[in-house]
Amino acid sequence: MSKTDLRDIVETADMGITLSDGCRLSARTWIPADAGDAPVPVILEYLPYRKRDGTCARDALTHPWFAKRGYACLRVDMRGNGDSDGLMEDEYTAQELSDACEVIAWAAKQPWCNGNVGMMGISWGGFNGLQVAALRPPALKAIITLCSTADRFADDIHYKGGCLLNENLGWGSTMWAYSSRPPDPALVGDKWREMWMQRLEAEPFLAATWLRHQHRDTYWQHGSVCEDFSAIQAATLAIGGWGDSYKNTVPTLVENLSAPVQGIVGPWVHKYPHFAVPEPRIGFLQVAERWWAQWLKGEERGVADDPAYTVWMMDGVRPATWYTERPGRWLADPAPKPQRLHLGAAGRLGPTPAPLDVLVASPQDTGAASGEYCAIWLGPEMPGDQRVDDAKSACWDSLPLERGVDISGAPRVTLRLQSDKPLGQVAIRLNHVHPDGAATRITYGVLNLAHRDSHATPSPLPMGETVEIALELDHIAYRVPAGHRLRVAVSNTYWPLIWPAPEAATLTVKSGHLDLPTVEAVEADQRSFPEPDAATPWQTEELRPAQNARRVVTDMGTGEITLEIVDDFGARRDKDHGLESGGVAREWWTIHPDDPLSARGRTHWTETNGRGDWQTRTETHAEMWSDATTFYLRGELIAYENDREVYRRPVTEDIPRDML
Repeated sequence: MSKTDLRDIVETADMGITLSDGCRLSARTWIPADAGDAPVPVILEYLPYRKRDGTCARDALTHPWFAKRGYACLRVDMRGNGDSDGLMEDEYTAQELSDACEVIAWAAKQPWCNGNVGMMGISWGGFNGLQVAALRPPALKAIITLCSTADRFADDIHYKGGCLLNENLGWGSTMWAYSSRPPDPALVGDKWREMWMQRLEAEPFLAATWLRHQHRDTYWQHGSVCEDFSAIQAATLAIGGWGDSYKNTVPTLVENLSAPVQGIVGPWVHKYPHFAVPEPRIGFLQVAERWWAQWLKGEERGVADDPAYTVWMMDGVRPATWYTERPGRWLADPAPKPQRLHLGAAGRLGPTPAPLDVLVASPQDTGAASGEYCAIWLGPEMPGDQRVDDAKSACWDSLPLERGVDISGAPRVTLRLQSDKPLGQVAIRLNHVHPDGAATRITYGVLNLAHRDSHATPSPLPMGETVEIALELDHIAYRVPAGHRLRVAVSNTYWPLIWPAPEAATLTVKSGHLDLPTVEAVEADQRSFPEPDAATPWQTEELRPAQNARRVVTDMGTGEITLEIVDDFGARRDKDHGLESGGVAREWWTIHPDDPLSARGRTHWTETNGRGDWQTRTETHAEMWSDATTFYLRGELIAYENDREVYRRPVTEDIPRDML
């Protein structure tokens, strides 16, 4: 479509959608001015992240672009968030999904809609897009899901391999801060304060909610579309990034959905790929518009001719905690063949199996180079040089490769091992070792050994007996050059990514092998994408610049090691409506190398909103520690109006450990 063909659009800051129970949701909309005469499809993005001051930057780049090309875009604040009425209870609740179905039905009946609706979103919006699609609202014809998951227990921010992710506390604290903010009086009027007080009183401390479900029970089955892939009938475009935590969803959906489905995975972190890093970015908006046109407008745009699955095969590079670019090439429909390498004697990774008797007894701070579980904020958040963790792990290295190896898929490691404790964990990393010894993490996996047979019904390890475990590492597409080596590194701790087991265990590896999915090397792109395009960026005035810091402090007296993370997101004023917003996130993760029960996580968030003589601030504090039997969580939510405290609520939760 040429620029001369673009349609004029009308933006509405607060379009009300009243649900059947009387709850009013607030939508920001971008609709073609002539849609009343020439109805258009709807694209819905439905989130708790505040359309007024939270997702404005990406909304400005994205939704007007679609609207000018003949779509009505609705960015809806979920119940209990932003400028919408009601209260939020949890993520992905039946209420949330039911509300979404009502919004879809409402949109489809509007005179400016042609009756067809698409749902798009990244992260939370990618999750609920899949979940709503599984409910089959009649008007929902297509979805685009980015950085999401099909399995809420195995592949979200709470648990991984049955291990407790520290992101459970981190993201729980984030949502406590996000949802504690008031609505904008310029939109909701004088009732803003009553809404705010109700919201503060009802605000759930989600880190505790999630920690009460330590096995894969019905709580996690709800919203996990892997329970019944056939339920999704909407055409599904799934997009992910190798720099993101959700690396497995795209190939899982492509493999399992019976609905029309395509997948794209680039080198990106947890961002939309028309402005994500590392580069190369792609013209996501153009790719998405082809998808929408095909499935919402019935226009033949050649979508069926695209590969089912496209990945960015990253060239192996030196380890770094942040990348602005990852060189490589686009690979279409990779067909990997397994290559088996054995964990051999003398730390050799090669073609010959061998009996082993290798101890794994890692210090509790092993994992310092793991990076953030979900790279999303200000950086540096990527895994660094793995040598610091490899030195505390059992390692098996290949000989220098005679020719390069292209990995595409999910490597699988099988170990036969013994444990001297009934509970334990294992972290396995596949590393790329450079000729000078630097080590880049290719991919990894972790496993709570009590979950070796089942996430639903875990069982203690039989001490001193040999058990076999098989661990599928995260999907990846990565080239290891000739002359470099592969390394399998095994540790039984991985802090601060996962919470430690209650006792320091010693594992003994008796044998093992790596099944490596490899493809024939390609030297040129097998698919091309348009260059990134976008609408006019969000217009703001900077009030405080963004900055970040990451520090590791060792207390020479106690021996405790603390990782301190401070992400100051800055503060800004919207040049259109004048709302001011800002935020600072702080985290501290402390452990002693010899004591798993010394583990402690602490967070402190500050969120501000204001306009003129109306200024608000919320402060949230959370802390977690444990002994051998119990997790202890403490928190406090404090709210200020014009620097005067108007609300305070402490939270205390003691939650039994259950095979964790």
